[in-house]
Amino acid sequence: MQVTREDLNPCTVKLTIACAPDQVKDAFDKALKSIAKEIRLPGFRPGHAPKHMVEKMINPEELYRQAADELIRRTYDKAVAEQKLDVDAGVRPSVEMTALDRDEQKGEYIAKVPLPPKIKLSEYKGLTANRQGLEVSDEEVDFQIDELRKRQSSRESITNRSAAEGDYGVVNIKPEGDAGEGKNFMVVLGQTFEGLDNALKGMNAEEMKTAELTFPDTFSDSTWAGKKMKVQLTLNSLSAVTLPALDEEFAKSLKTESVEELKTRMRDSITEAKKQMSNDMLQEQLLEQLREASEISVSDNMWEALANQRLTEIAQQQAEQGKSLEQYAAENGMVVDDLVKAWHEQAKVHVERAMIVREIFAAEKLAITNEELNGELFAMAQEYQMEPMELLEAMRRSGSLQELQFRAISRKVTNFLIDNANIVEGEAPAAKPAKKAAAKKADAAPAEEAPKKKAPAKKKAE
Repeated sequence: MQVTREDLNPCTVKLTIACAPDQVKDAFDKALKSIAKEIRLPGFRPGHAPKHMVEKMINPEELYRQAADELIRRTYDKAVAEQKLDVDAGVRPSVEMTALDRDEQKGEYIAKVPLPPKIKLSEYKGLTANRQGLEVSDEEVDFQIDELRKRQSSRESITNRSAAEGDYGVVNIKPEGDAGEGKNFMVVLGQTFEGLDNALKGMNAEEMKTAELTFPDTFSDSTWAGKKMKVQLTLNSLSAVTLPALDEEFAKSLKTESVEELKTRMRDSITEAKKQMSNDMLQEQLLEQLREASEISVSDNMWEALANQRLTEIAQQQAEQGKSLEQYAAENGMVVDDLVKAWHEQAKVHVERAMIVREIFAAEKLAITNEELNGELFAMAQEYQMEPMELLEAMRRSGSLQELQFRAISRKVTNFLIDNANIVEGEAPAAKPAKKAAAKKADAAPAEEAPKKKAPAKKKAE
């Protein structure tokens, strides 16, 4: 076995491992024997049929997969020991098989070996941060109440006027020369794209017209995206949203006695939301100051695993909506390579912040109580719109209970930082430009999250 070492950074070592022919042969023999135990041949006990008969029944892909696993199991630890590496046992190595051939008895793979993080924190007491003002304007209260009114709104068909911005419609779009029946889309006028919005304005329900449209690259139907076509438009239906009156009846529907009481409660709710937002911004400022001022090295394996997990989740979510990762990236003004790079950068920041949190938690000998864990569980349940016990069971099944504990630790540490910081009251400084593929707000350690409940998405023109 030949091992070539390359130190990628202080916490990641790349090993290129070329296995000896006898190691490759032994790995295939072991894989063959393991698979043979599951094969039933008349007249032979399991695992005792002649080798040449068994091999004819084995899927070559499965044989190579098991042989690769066996080869890595037999050689990885030896290679690590040969290089005298102090491996981080809490992080999985990443392995890529680059060559495997049974006939030539050739096997080679690349392993990224994670070493323990190296952290030298800067002074974390006495940091300076800005706290955003908590004043609530009448306009903010009115806006939120209007949002509540929209939830109780009703949609009424429009028969006495033509379409205007903000109206809802169902439009059929049929390309010229297309023998089919066209495609139906639910639209909100003013929220589709310029050509379609302009064509629909002034139309009446059940009216038909011809228009030349240039469909945007991000149009929901990928077969039309980016194309310029002459089409036939039919406005099948038209409706408008009617809001309930802002009166005592509406107030009582929200369990308040009057409009004034509703406004008072809304002002209190907005104030609480601003307090939470202000606290979140303080945490962001303090952790980023610490990250930039400290010396932190982590293995590539840690942040790559987090980024790849999130990218997989995004791809699955888009697939459920009938879209690809390429379309998602385009909607955010990127190509897939840009999206991957952005998530890698964001994941590394998250992991480094998680290391800071754990370091301070240990240095200050902080502790988490059952009451704090329960509080975090209820907060997460509200976030995911699940019952607390339902969420707890989902986290048990997915093996992600450590996420609950880390969130409690993170809250404890960031509150400690805030309590020991110099807080300047007033508007917080402008945030750095966020990447369009912005990752989750919480600085969480790599961990699988419980699934969020999602409402079915309606197809609409974009």
